[in-house]
Amino acid sequence: MPRLEDHCWSCSCSPKAETKHSSGANWFASKAEEMMSIITAMLGSAYGSLHDVRTANLIRRGLVLFTVGAFLALVLNLLQIQRNVTLFPEEVMTTLLSSAWWIPPCCGTGAAVIGLLYPCLDSHLGEPHKFKREWASVMRCIAVFVGINHASAKLDFANNVQLSLTLAALSLGLWWTFDRSRSGFGLGITTAFLATVITQLLVYNGVYQYTSPDFLYVRSWLPCIFFSGGVTVGNIGRQLAMGGVEKPHMD
Repeated sequence: MPRLEDHCWSCSCSPKAETKHSSGANWFASKAEEMMSIITAMLGSAYGSLHDVRTANLIRRGLVLFTVGAFLALVLNLLQIQRNVTLFPEEVMTTLLSSAWWIPPCCGTGAAVIGLLYPCLDSHLGEPHKFKREWASVMRCIAVFVGINHASAKLDFANNVQLSLTLAALSLGLWWTFDRSRSGFGLGITTAFLATVITQLLVYNGVYQYTSPDFLYVRSWLPCIFFSGGVTVGNIGRQLAMGGVEKPHMD
Protein backbone atom coordinates (compact mmCIF):
# COMPACT_ATOMS: atom_id res chain seq x y z
CA MET A 1 0.00 0.00 0.00
CA PRO A 2 2.74 2.57 0.78
CA ARG A 3 4.20 2.01 -2.62
CA LEU A 4 0.81 2.53 -4.27
CA GLU A 5 0.24 5.73 -2.32
CA ASP A 6 3.65 7.03 -3.27
CA HIS A 7 2.94 6.18 -6.86
CA CYS A 8 -0.42 7.98 -6.77
CA TRP A 9 1.11 11.00 -5.06
CA SER A 10 3.79 11.33 -7.66
CA CYS A 11 1.28 10.98 -10.48
CA SER A 12 -1.07 13.59 -9.03
CA CYS A 13 1.74 16.17 -8.56
CA SER A 14 3.45 15.83 -11.96
CA PRO A 15 0.69 17.59 -14.02
CA LYS A 16 0.81 20.58 -11.68
CA ALA A 17 4.58 20.84 -12.07
CA GLU A 18 4.32 20.58 -15.83
CA THR A 19 1.61 23.23 -15.91
CA LYS A 20 3.69 25.58 -13.78
CA HIS A 21 6.76 25.03 -15.94
CA SER A 22 4.75 25.59 -19.14
CA SER A 23 3.22 28.84 -17.85
CA GLY A 24 6.67 30.11 -16.86
CA ALA A 25 8.07 29.32 -20.32
CA ASN A 26 5.14 31.07 -21.98
CA TRP A 27 5.63 34.14 -19.79
CA PHE A 28 9.33 34.24 -20.62
CA ALA A 29 8.63 33.85 -24.34
CA SER A 30 6.06 36.65 -24.29
CA LYS A 31 8.45 38.95 -22.46
CA ALA A 32 11.27 38.11 -24.86
CA GLU A 33 8.98 38.82 -27.82
CA GLU A 34 7.94 42.10 -26.24
CA MET A 35 11.58 43.11 -25.70
CA MET A 36 12.45 42.20 -29.28
CA SER A 37 9.57 44.33 -30.53
CA ILE A 38 10.78 47.28 -28.46
CA ILE A 39 14.38 46.85 -29.67
CA THR A 40 13.23 46.57 -33.30
CA ALA A 41 11.13 49.72 -32.96
CA MET A 42 14.04 51.60 -31.39
CA LEU A 43 16.43 50.48 -34.13
CA GLY A 44 13.93 51.46 -36.81
CA SER A 45 13.45 54.87 -35.25
CA ALA A 46 17.22 55.38 -34.93
CA TYR A 47 17.77 54.36 -38.57
CA GLY A 48 15.00 56.70 -39.72
CA SER A 49 16.49 59.57 -37.74
CA LEU A 50 19.97 58.84 -39.08
CA HIS A 51 18.62 58.69 -42.64
CA ASP A 52 16.84 62.01 -42.18
CA VAL A 53 20.00 63.61 -40.79
CA ARG A 54 22.08 62.32 -43.70
CA THR A 55 19.52 63.52 -46.23
CA ALA A 56 19.35 66.96 -44.63
CA ASN A 57 23.16 67.16 -44.54
CA LEU A 58 23.37 66.15 -48.20
CA ILE A 59 20.83 68.80 -49.21
CA ARG A 60 22.63 71.46 -47.15
CA ARG A 61 25.99 70.64 -48.74
CA GLY A 62 24.43 70.67 -52.20
CA LEU A 63 22.93 74.11 -51.64
CA VAL A 64 26.25 75.52 -50.42
CA LEU A 65 28.09 74.06 -53.41
CA PHE A 66 25.41 75.38 -55.79
CA THR A 67 25.73 78.89 -54.33
CA VAL A 68 29.53 78.88 -54.52
CA GLY A 69 29.53 77.54 -58.09
CA ALA A 70 26.93 80.05 -59.28
CA PHE A 71 28.79 82.97 -57.68
CA LEU A 72 32.18 81.99 -59.11
CA ALA A 73 30.65 81.42 -62.56
CA LEU A 74 29.01 84.86 -62.52
CA VAL A 75 32.18 86.69 -61.46
CA LEU A 76 34.59 84.81 -63.71
CA ASN A 77 32.28 84.96 -66.72
CA LEU A 78 31.98 88.74 -66.34
CA LEU A 79 35.77 88.89 -66.36
CA GLN A 80 35.90 86.92 -69.61
CA ILE A 81 33.27 89.19 -71.18
CA GLN A 82 35.06 92.39 -70.15
CA ARG A 83 38.27 91.13 -71.77
CA ASN A 84 36.33 90.15 -74.93
CA VAL A 85 37.35 86.52 -74.53
CA THR A 86 33.74 85.36 -74.86
CA LEU A 87 31.10 87.05 -76.98
CA PHE A 88 27.33 86.84 -76.39
CA PRO A 89 24.47 88.08 -78.58
CA GLU A 90 23.47 91.71 -78.11
CA GLU A 91 20.15 90.84 -76.45
CA VAL A 92 22.07 88.92 -73.78
CA MET A 93 24.38 91.83 -73.03
CA THR A 94 21.43 94.05 -72.09
CA THR A 95 20.29 91.72 -69.31
CA LEU A 96 21.16 91.90 -65.62
CA LEU A 97 24.91 92.24 -65.00
CA SER A 98 25.52 91.87 -68.75
CA SER A 99 25.76 88.10 -68.58
CA ALA A 100 23.71 85.13 -69.71
CA TRP A 101 21.18 84.20 -67.00
CA TRP A 102 21.61 80.45 -67.50
CA ILE A 103 25.36 80.32 -66.82
CA PRO A 104 25.28 80.70 -62.98
CA PRO A 105 22.55 78.05 -62.37
CA CYS A 106 24.17 75.61 -64.81
CA CYS A 107 27.60 76.04 -63.24
CA GLY A 108 26.05 75.90 -59.77
CA THR A 109 24.38 72.60 -60.56
CA GLY A 110 27.64 71.22 -61.94
CA ALA A 111 29.50 72.38 -58.84
CA ALA A 112 26.95 70.65 -56.58
CA VAL A 113 27.26 67.37 -58.49
CA ILE A 114 31.07 67.44 -58.56
CA GLY A 115 31.40 68.54 -54.94
CA LEU A 116 29.14 65.72 -53.75
CA LEU A 117 30.87 63.13 -55.94
CA TYR A 118 34.36 63.75 -54.55
CA PRO A 119 33.76 62.49 -50.97
CA CYS A 120 31.56 59.66 -52.28
CA LEU A 121 34.31 58.47 -54.58
CA ASP A 122 36.86 58.73 -51.78
CA SER A 123 34.65 56.53 -49.62
CA HIS A 124 33.99 54.06 -52.44
CA LEU A 125 37.69 53.66 -53.19
CA GLY A 126 38.51 53.31 -49.51
CA GLU A 127 41.02 56.13 -49.75
CA PRO A 128 39.94 58.92 -47.39
CA HIS A 129 41.53 62.18 -48.41
CA LYS A 130 43.69 63.49 -45.56
CA PHE A 131 45.93 66.00 -47.33
CA LYS A 132 45.45 69.58 -46.11
CA ARG A 133 41.94 69.09 -44.75
CA GLU A 134 41.18 72.56 -43.40
CA TRP A 135 39.24 75.60 -44.53
CA ALA A 136 42.34 77.78 -44.79
CA SER A 137 43.71 75.45 -47.46
CA VAL A 138 40.36 75.43 -49.27
CA MET A 139 40.29 79.24 -49.37
CA ARG A 140 43.83 79.32 -50.78
CA CYS A 141 42.76 76.81 -53.43
CA ILE A 142 39.83 79.06 -54.43
CA ALA A 143 42.18 82.05 -54.63
CA VAL A 144 44.59 80.15 -56.90
CA PHE A 145 41.71 79.03 -59.13
CA VAL A 146 40.46 82.60 -59.49
CA GLY A 147 44.04 83.65 -60.28
CA ILE A 148 44.32 81.02 -63.02
CA ASN A 149 41.06 82.18 -64.57
CA HIS A 150 42.19 85.80 -64.29
CA ALA A 151 45.47 84.91 -66.01
CA SER A 152 43.60 83.34 -68.91
CA ALA A 153 41.97 86.72 -69.61
CA LYS A 154 44.78 89.10 -68.66
CA LEU A 155 48.05 87.52 -69.75
CA ASP A 156 49.26 88.21 -73.29
CA PHE A 157 51.43 85.56 -74.95
CA ALA A 158 52.86 85.30 -78.42
CA ASN A 159 50.35 82.53 -79.22
CA ASN A 160 47.63 80.51 -77.55
CA VAL A 161 49.84 77.43 -77.27
CA GLN A 162 52.17 79.14 -74.80
CA LEU A 163 49.21 80.38 -72.78
CA SER A 164 47.63 76.93 -72.77
CA LEU A 165 50.86 75.26 -71.61
CA THR A 166 51.27 77.85 -68.86
CA LEU A 167 47.71 77.37 -67.61
CA ALA A 168 48.09 73.60 -67.81
CA ALA A 169 51.17 73.79 -65.59
CA LEU A 170 49.34 76.06 -63.14
CA SER A 171 46.34 73.72 -63.04
CA LEU A 172 48.52 70.68 -62.34
CA GLY A 173 50.31 72.72 -59.69
CA LEU A 174 46.97 73.51 -58.07
CA TRP A 175 46.08 69.81 -57.96
CA TRP A 176 49.50 68.85 -56.57
CA THR A 177 49.42 71.58 -53.93
CA PHE A 178 45.88 71.12 -52.63
CA ASP A 179 44.81 67.60 -53.60
CA ARG A 180 47.35 64.94 -54.72
CA SER A 181 44.70 62.19 -54.86
CA ARG A 182 44.02 59.81 -57.72
CA SER A 183 40.28 60.35 -57.38
CA GLY A 184 40.75 64.12 -57.55
CA PHE A 185 42.91 63.89 -60.65
CA GLY A 186 40.52 61.46 -62.36
CA LEU A 187 37.43 63.53 -61.62
CA GLY A 188 39.27 66.69 -62.68
CA ILE A 189 40.11 65.14 -66.05
CA THR A 190 36.54 63.87 -66.44
CA THR A 191 35.12 67.28 -65.56
CA ALA A 192 37.44 69.02 -68.03
CA PHE A 193 36.51 66.61 -70.83
CA LEU A 194 32.73 66.74 -70.33
CA ALA A 195 32.61 70.51 -69.77
CA THR A 196 34.73 71.14 -72.86
CA VAL A 197 32.46 68.94 -75.00
CA ILE A 198 29.35 70.75 -73.71
CA THR A 199 30.96 74.12 -74.39
CA GLN A 200 31.89 73.03 -77.91
CA LEU A 201 28.25 72.09 -78.55
CA LEU A 202 26.98 75.42 -77.19
CA VAL A 203 29.37 77.42 -79.36
CA TYR A 204 28.62 75.23 -82.38
CA ASN A 205 24.89 75.97 -81.99
CA GLY A 206 25.53 79.72 -81.77
CA VAL A 207 24.66 80.24 -78.10
CA TYR A 208 27.89 82.26 -77.72
CA GLN A 209 31.39 82.27 -79.15
CA TYR A 210 35.06 82.73 -78.31
CA THR A 211 37.40 85.21 -79.92
CA SER A 212 40.37 83.61 -81.68
CA PRO A 213 39.32 79.98 -81.20
CA ASP A 214 42.20 77.55 -81.73
CA PHE A 215 40.73 74.28 -80.39
CA LEU A 216 37.80 73.57 -82.71
CA TYR A 217 35.27 76.22 -81.57
CA VAL A 218 36.85 77.21 -78.23
CA ARG A 219 40.19 78.28 -76.79
CA SER A 220 42.77 75.56 -76.13
CA TRP A 221 43.25 76.62 -72.51
CA LEU A 222 39.59 76.06 -71.59
CA PRO A 223 40.08 72.43 -70.38
CA CYS A 224 42.70 73.72 -67.91
CA ILE A 225 40.15 76.09 -66.40
CA PHE A 226 37.60 73.30 -66.07
CA PHE A 227 40.19 70.95 -64.54
CA SER A 228 41.29 73.43 -61.90
CA GLY A 229 37.65 74.35 -61.23
CA GLY A 230 36.75 70.69 -60.69
CA VAL A 231 39.61 70.23 -58.22
CA THR A 232 38.62 73.41 -56.37
CA VAL A 233 34.95 72.47 -56.06
CA GLY A 234 35.97 68.96 -55.04
CA ASN A 235 38.04 70.31 -52.16
CA ILE A 236 35.09 72.41 -51.02
CA GLY A 237 32.85 69.34 -51.16
CA ARG A 238 35.31 67.26 -49.15
CA GLN A 239 35.61 69.91 -46.47
CA LEU A 240 31.84 70.26 -46.22
CA ALA A 241 31.55 66.47 -45.86
CA MET A 242 33.79 66.69 -42.79
CA GLY A 243 31.26 68.92 -41.07
CA GLY A 244 33.62 71.91 -40.95
CA VAL A 245 35.91 70.33 -38.34
CA GLU A 246 39.48 71.41 -38.90
CA LYS A 247 42.26 68.88 -38.53
CA PRO A 248 45.96 69.48 -38.22
CA HIS A 249 48.04 68.45 -41.21
CA MET A 250 51.60 67.98 -42.19
CA ASP A 251 52.72 69.78 -45.34
